[in-house]
Amino acid sequence: MAGQGTPATALLAKHGIAHRTHPYRVAPDAPNYGALVAAALGVPAERVFKSLVTEVDGALTVAVVPVTGELDLKALAAAVGGKRAALAERTVAERATGYVRGGISPLGQRRRLPTVLDASALDLPTIYVSAGRRGLQLELAAADLVALTEARTAALQTR
Repeated sequence: MAGQGTPATALLAKHGIAHRTHPYRVAPDAPNYGALVAAALGVPAERVFKSLVTEVDGALTVAVVPVTGELDLKALAAAVGGKRAALAERTVAERATGYVRGGISPLGQRRRLPTVLDASALDLPTIYVSAGRRGLQLELAAADLVALTEARTAALQTR
């Protein structure tokens, strides 16, 4: 179950966290990318989560939400005790995490950023998040993701 050579998989291996990697093929600029990833993996879309780098009151924060919904920026700000949240610019997100858009993982980032996981993840046996590169997902328990990232959990999505 060890990794396929990303900082995220290396972190999981270092801590002995049970996980599985799942390769997939989806064009990175395809519309409904998350739903297409779920379909390629053959799993319900609510189990696939996207990692969005945001700025909350000027501080970078990662929101991990299901691909089936949109991030509620007000809920994210409230979850970290802030007032205003916005998506970070692509170059800022890539520089801070060390990953490229479409492959940003909540794990193994260049700079460890505060993380908030949508609470719906806790109701699932496992969730899927990016393994740190396009075309590769990690499957792991939400509790393990919370432990490794020291994430908070909160209701973060709108429908």
